[in-house]
Amino acid sequence: MNEVVLSTHQLTKNYGKLCAVNQLNLEVKRGQIFGMLGPNGSGKTTTLGMLMGVTNPSSGSFSWFGEPATHHTRKKIGAVLEHPIFYPYLSGQKNLELNAMIKGADPKNIPKVLKTVDLTLRKDDKYRTYSLGMKQRLAIASALVSDPIILILDEPTNGLDPMGIAEIREIVKRIADDGKTIILASHLLDEVQKVCTQFAVLRKGKLMHSGPVDDVGKGEETVEVMAYHDDLGVLLQEFVGSGLIKKENGVFQVMMKDGFHSQDLNRFLFEKGIVTSHLTTKKKSLEKQFLEILAEAH
Repeated sequence: MNEVVLSTHQLTKNYGKLCAVNQLNLEVKRGQIFGMLGPNGSGKTTTLGMLMGVTNPSSGSFSWFGEPATHHTRKKIGAVLEHPIFYPYLSGQKNLELNAMIKGADPKNIPKVLKTVDLTLRKDDKYRTYSLGMKQRLAIASALVSDPIILILDEPTNGLDPMGIAEIREIVKRIADDGKTIILASHLLDEVQKVCTQFAVLRKGKLMHSGPVDDVGKGEETVEVMAYHDDLGVLLQEFVGSGLIKKENGVFQVMMKDGFHSQDLNRFLFEKGIVTSHLTTKKKSLEKQFLEILAEAH
């Protein structure tokens, strides 16, 4: 299962003076649900555009299945980058038949993909009667018609209500269970945490972090505390969010338990009548770091 299906080497895209993607090195292995996480403007869509041959890199390179991209390798990849063009007066089924014809795909795949995206019961209804969530699911179905090895999804839940988001999430997992590799771009940490196995964080075109999604919960916060109070050490131990507590040169280092932050500790001490002379977060949890990166572009 360790076959590398995509690798990028110093992949770069400049638009005049703006560097949209900056020397990006990524590796996606077969069977992963790989999340590209970053705020709007972080270079996710530009990267996917280069990988799909929509736009050319300024420098650097990438390979699919260990070889440079060709028309032949792209046939193994299904992508939902923009809203695909569907005919409003044709049914979902007819739209997929047309799609299959254009792609030279086997129309026998259509019933299976309709089932995968939960549209079997609505396949004969006209596209224009579909809700936004159904339209998005039909777009995923059209990317699956040619039975690709890899599926690329750019912000698949954009604009959907919570129920629509949950449906897409289940569909993505179902497609992965079918053995396909999925590359998904999103600006929502929650979405990436719930569906992806590996992920990379982009910020202004640069890779900030890459690793397994399970790592996000790790790396708790460490908070440094000082106060003019004799019982500070005892009180810190009473705080429900305190993990390991160390004292170095008169400064307490408190490792926070999962889900607790410096402001919770500060509030606890304040309620006990202690005003700290020094309280800073020394090490942030990965989750907090990512949320700060994601909040930047808003």
